[in-house]
Amino acid sequence: MKRTISTVGYEGATIEQFVAALRHASVDLLIDVRDIPLSRKKGFSKNQLDEILRSWDIEYVHLRGLGDPKEGREAARAGNYALFEKIFDKHMRSDVAERDLNAASALVRGHRACLMCFEADYEKCHRSIVADHLARITGLTVTPLTIQDARVGRIAA
Repeated sequence: MKRTISTVGYEGATIEQFVAALRHASVDLLIDVRDIPLSRKKGFSKNQLDEILRSWDIEYVHLRGLGDPKEGREAARAGNYALFEKIFDKHMRSDVAERDLNAASALVRGHRACLMCFEADYEKCHRSIVADHLARITGLTVTPLTIQDARVGRIAA
């Protein structure tokens, strides 16, 4: 069986649905690629998410250097995906992005890893670009997860 890098966005999901999707995919490492790992949605801010995932034996790592800069997020929100991609491609050549990309490539080799951020649509999200970079570096394939694929069970929040 070929090893993969999963990706998932939590937009529209509850924390229970999100964890169920990770467990369904046998993820043991979640790599948060949000620039700012805070959320108005219960359970998705960095510290709370880390605590919830630990209770399910899923490791959590935040790699801010792989987050979409503010200008990129603004372009994506405005529907200007060409500008978003241009901004993010430039960011991926920065020292901080290269450092965190190297860290991510080392992490995904030893885990059933999943990249996460907010955007549900993989094709419109910067994590698709990060995943493509990781796939080229590691030789792993990319598998976008959807929250709807998993059965939801009770979790400790």
